[in-house]
Amino acid sequence: MSEISSIQRRALRAAAHHLNPVVSISSKGLTPSVLTEIDRCLKAHELIKVRLYDIEREAREALCQEICTALDCADVQQIGKLLVLWREKPVNLEESAPARRRSGKPATKKQAAAATERRRRRT
Repeated sequence: MSEISSIQRRALRAAAHHLNPVVSISSKGLTPSVLTEIDRCLKAHELIKVRLYDIEREAREALCQEICTALDCADVQQIGKLLVLWREKPVNLEESAPARRRSGKPATKKQAAAATERRRRRT
């Protein structure tokens, strides 16, 4: 589980204020598909809100700890039935590359021109 400083926690709470919950956990609890969805959302957004339905107060804290240890994320804030979770986005070279079509060509004309320019400079 990631630990964050109080200054960083304050900034993350402020950033999360306007966010809407992206994942909901109901009476079935924390299933593998819910964990997968939370992981996918953390990869995409870094900072997310999770809404809990029909879960008692004592179970909410245990559920939050279970999510944080399973996904290596930090619990920023718990307000009632809302959890705010944060995990730093990994820096991958594949994700920073421009989008490509299935044919392997760049997605836009501008990206194609930039790729052509890079190839011309290399030679």
